[in-house]
Amino acid sequence: MLDEWQQVPDVLGAVRRAVEEDGRPGRFLLTGSVRTDLLNEVWPGTGRLVRMRMFGLTMREQVGRPTGETFIDRLAKADLSLFRLPRPVPDLPTYVDTALRGAFPEPFIRNFSDQARRAWLSSYLDQLLTHDIAGLVRGRTRVRRFFDVMALNSGGVPTHETLQQGAGVDYKTAEHYHALLSDRFILETLPAYHNSLLQRLVRLPKRYVVDPGLIGAALGVDVAYVLANGDLLGRMLDTFVMAQIRPELEAGVLQPRLYHLRDTNGRREVDIVGEMAAGIVGIEVKATAAPGTDDARHLIYLRDELKAKFLGGAVLHTGPGLFALSDRIFALPICALWG
Repeated sequence: MLDEWQQVPDVLGAVRRAVEEDGRPGRFLLTGSVRTDLLNEVWPGTGRLVRMRMFGLTMREQVGRPTGETFIDRLAKADLSLFRLPRPVPDLPTYVDTALRGAFPEPFIRNFSDQARRAWLSSYLDQLLTHDIAGLVRGRTRVRRFFDVMALNSGGVPTHETLQQGAGVDYKTAEHYHALLSDRFILETLPAYHNSLLQRLVRLPKRYVVDPGLIGAALGVDVAYVLANGDLLGRMLDTFVMAQIRPELEAGVLQPRLYHLRDTNGRREVDIVGEMAAGIVGIEVKATAAPGTDDARHLIYLRDELKAKFLGGAVLHTGPGLFALSDRIFALPICALWG
């Protein structure tokens, strides 16, 4: 196993030659925290390496249930009986606390106290922004402001102007910062969904901080603060759900591509759209503990427009109820992601 191989990139050539001489699979694991190959003119691993993105620990992994069908695999079957809930079912403050704890292995494995965990996350973020990328940017203060703006807008569709003005940088600098942090798996974008059957859809991507724990570290907020701020609460839950779904794609059967959907006047919005060969699934994330049909109206719209292409939809909520809201659309507690 060669960790952080990009620090000595010539090692990749040595591995390539070794694989060419002996092609048995599994002889080498190359791990790194940067998409270094994007910076290189030639990537010599094509046809020799199988790439897999690694993310933080999901709740399924933390509770010891990492195997079985993914959430999207089950949702595509539109069968309510496929979903199970852990016991006890979390309440809203517990979901927020879990999100703020983040998905990094170190605090989880060492079972840090709340104080130690907050200190670890703050230190990690500080070192990332002031040391790890210090040689690639000008002005550490500006890149920190940019990340803070991203944390405030995680799970949203901010315009370039919003990011620029919030961070006090120009367009090119904002794009550079975003690319730099994306290459380090700290930020990620969700493309806008498009379909010829749907009209007037926005093309702006949805932007995420990959680990919700870094939102808390950047903004210095606790559970009580998030609960009192409705906008931040929605973004935190959306980011937390994405942190559970995103890693599963690497092991899923259907291998969907993820998008978001929003029309230009803001009347229709679906947080996550998973598209695969068989059709699509839709997921809405709500802070309510008692969802009703109105909470599923955008999924119902999507189902009615796409008809048979729509496989299933879920309104993920913070209550204990697991039930059908409409044809192929279910109300599921967020914890059904790992139940």
